[in-house]
Amino acid sequence: MAEDRSPSSSAPAFELYLSHLPEVYVLPVHLSAFQVHELEDQLAAAGATVVYDLQGARLILGALTTTKRAKFELHSRGLRLRDLCTGNTFSRAPIDNAAIDLRNSSGDSESPSRKRRKVFPGDMNVQESDVPKEIVPTTKVETRKDNGATESMSQLSITHDLVDAIASSPNTLELDESGPIFSSDFPAGLVKVVRAGWFTDSMEAGIQQPLKPYIIYEGMTSFRPEALQKIEPLHANHGEVAGSAVHEISQNIDNHSGDVSHRIATQDRAKDGRPKASDVDRAQTSSARPQDLHLRRVKHSSQSVQKHASDLAVRPVHLLRETTSEHEDGDSGTLPEMPRWVKENKIYACERSTPLYTQNDDFVAQLETIKLERILTGDEIGVRAYSTSIASIKAYPYTFTSTKEILSLPGCDHKIAHLFYEWETTGHIQAVDDIQADPTLTALRIFYNIWGVGAKTAREFYYDKKRRELDDLIEIEWDSLTRVQQIGLKFYEEFELKIPRSEVEYIASIVTYHAKKVINDDEVECVVVGGYRRGRSENGDVDIIVSHRDESATNHLINPIVAALETAGWITHSLSVTTANSDRGQQPVSYKFNDDKRGTGFDTLDKALVVWQDPVWPSMAEDLANSSKVKNPNVHRRVDIIISPWRTVGCAVAGWTSGTTFQRDLRRYAKHHRGWKFDSSGIRERGTGKWVDVERWTDIKTRAKTWQEAEKRVFEGLGLEYREPWERNTG
Repeated sequence: MAEDRSPSSSAPAFELYLSHLPEVYVLPVHLSAFQVHELEDQLAAAGATVVYDLQGARLILGALTTTKRAKFELHSRGLRLRDLCTGNTFSRAPIDNAAIDLRNSSGDSESPSRKRRKVFPGDMNVQESDVPKEIVPTTKVETRKDNGATESMSQLSITHDLVDAIASSPNTLELDESGPIFSSDFPAGLVKVVRAGWFTDSMEAGIQQPLKPYIIYEGMTSFRPEALQKIEPLHANHGEVAGSAVHEISQNIDNHSGDVSHRIATQDRAKDGRPKASDVDRAQTSSARPQDLHLRRVKHSSQSVQKHASDLAVRPVHLLRETTSEHEDGDSGTLPEMPRWVKENKIYACERSTPLYTQNDDFVAQLETIKLERILTGDEIGVRAYSTSIASIKAYPYTFTSTKEILSLPGCDHKIAHLFYEWETTGHIQAVDDIQADPTLTALRIFYNIWGVGAKTAREFYYDKKRRELDDLIEIEWDSLTRVQQIGLKFYEEFELKIPRSEVEYIASIVTYHAKKVINDDEVECVVVGGYRRGRSENGDVDIIVSHRDESATNHLINPIVAALETAGWITHSLSVTTANSDRGQQPVSYKFNDDKRGTGFDTLDKALVVWQDPVWPSMAEDLANSSKVKNPNVHRRVDIIISPWRTVGCAVAGWTSGTTFQRDLRRYAKHHRGWKFDSSGIRERGTGKWVDVERWTDIKTRAKTWQEAEKRVFEGLGLEYREPWERNTG
């Protein structure tokens, strides 16, 4: 497999160069989120243009085997195609179902339809003489005549005569068996669904395989803007007409941006299968799960979306790239000098600097709201896509002035550009407004914020057990909750309060004091990591790594530290205490690919997740004198104490310091560029499972003198430029 490359070599050299492919989308059917991510990463590493928006894809890879299932999956996601072919081969035989009725241009339903003609699928490059003279005015857009008057221009549809022209074109859809597939081989509007095995077989063979044997389904979109560019318009001076049409459409968007943005947001929800507020309101009475509402949502929203797209007669992305105002303002549409990571298309967050505060934080906050909604509804693909986009935007050093800037960033596609356009022109995003006003998502968010409750459990509370408020859990579900969930519910409001830096430092000093006391050695190293080390003024919890240069000192150290802090009154509850690392003699665990626990996000270091409370308060003596049952008024805090042996302290500090997306991309980078598996426990070879000593601990003469030096060696060993903690605020 691709991940089993020798780690001793430099970055694996992909023999496949897929930059010539059209836009590629991985269909998440019969694939786990992890498998989808892996396939997307491999495609991107080979240079393919991977998109997260099905509507923008022209080559779709999926774990499908039948045409019927492929058409169903595309249709359920809002992508409707006209059939060109069925089966996994593409024949030159006549295809009746590609023929399309031609109606009279007047739109008279009583006019007889023209005879169906048989056709070969072919190129969309047709000559002026081949263009049909009769076009159905299905959906109208105002365009300018030469005399300045307006005329309605119909959405151009593929007619019999045009299909004949396609069939007679010298370029057909049957690709060269021996050559690579180019974007130009895909006529305007053509979409192919291909078995994912085409890519994996190409990887194994070391050469791009013919596409033909892997094709499951092919179809044409009802309308593509490229078709407009290739079909002769109804006017002689088509250049002026096209320009006028775009000008009118741009003016229309400027005048009705709120409605446009709302519909675009609706389209995004429909094609991703996500609920609108109104849909979820109805779901409350039926207690239907989000996935059960999928077909209903698509049916409800996609029709109005398609009508809106037809009204514009141009896909929104083209309008976003070039608006009327940009022309009027002269150089306002010119992009600023792009950072090096943009020019070099650095797709990993660990390859760039991401400060705590950025120029586009207001827009990022909107995207964070949508990302949380994806988390709550179990959309793992959406979570990853938005995480990637947010990290890229946070690293961008300028304030956005144009959607062109967004589209230039790695990990940002047309969907993000649409959202920014809506945000810039209306001051809000309708999708975000819907999320914030949705009572179902509000309830899910409240449950999700309980410590010990994940998104899946939150949905179970809401949909299976019909719970709506925290009081429902306390009064009805208390006995069914785990001990950790009960503690999380008990201190719900206190855990929501942020911890200032001064208090973080005070808590760390207490942990350090007791760790040194337990070991009876002042050489103990305690490092505050997490958001504190990245520069946050307030934090949700406190993460502290404890280490010592003598490995015997860190062996089974966590339990004595917890016991000492409990005795002193600092720890009130232990949520979780694990000693997996000490139980195996603090040896880095060998990596076994088949046993990889995907998605847990945790390492195997010894650690204690505890509830913390300062046992002393200013009026303590007086209060206790008045009543022995007085309660401690200090706020309960969440504290994580992690024990790392010195041999891997650099990995522990790097992993626990970095933002979530930065950590994720460290793992991805290590895998694809080094053939390694990285986590806070250490680095292992994927091929052999052996520990990789990037911190040079094995030789006592080369061991790092400080944990800062050890952390820098981790970046060096991975082949990355070292990033300061405050450069890793990816979110």
